[in-house]
Amino acid sequence: MAISRDTKQDQVGVIRDLLSNAKLTAFAAYDGLSVADLQELRRAARANNIVIKVVKNRLVRVAMKEVPYLKDSDTDILKGQLLYAISAEDEVAPAQTLAAFAKTHDALRITGGFSAEGKSLNVADIKSLAALPTKDQLRGQLAGTIAAPLTGLASVISGNLRGMLYVLNARIEQLEKA
Repeated sequence: MAISRDTKQDQVGVIRDLLSNAKLTAFAAYDGLSVADLQELRRAARANNIVIKVVKNRLVRVAMKEVPYLKDSDTDILKGQLLYAISAEDEVAPAQTLAAFAKTHDALRITGGFSAEGKSLNVADIKSLAALPTKDQLRGQLAGTIAAPLTGLASVISGNLRGMLYVLNARIEQLEKA
């Protein structure tokens, strides 16, 4: 069923707005996924503040030409039935979400992406981004790194106090026996 010119222009506008604010856009071939699988992917993406769009590649190309940092990007990699995972908040979340979903659904194949600078990313780039820790994991690691010396210092101080307490208790016992 053909869609009207107005609908196409509306879709291009929505895609242009998403791409202009995107920190990362990852895309994947989805042929072979059921509607239930796509709904599951959308739920997982929504939980990570990622927008999943299934639109014609031609409309994405038109939208990319309207985004300053993407207008010179290579669009030859946009082939076949693709879905686009776009995040305006996180640089790695789209890659991680698609990679996690692809582990349990063989029909989803990551095919590439675009960075916030307009650089085309291949499959290996997207998979390496997916292997990075999340922002929350990095924050936890940073907190642990900062807390480690403080924990060690607290252990040393409490050990010294404990040692002093043992010495005083031993001296009290010695004086009581005498």
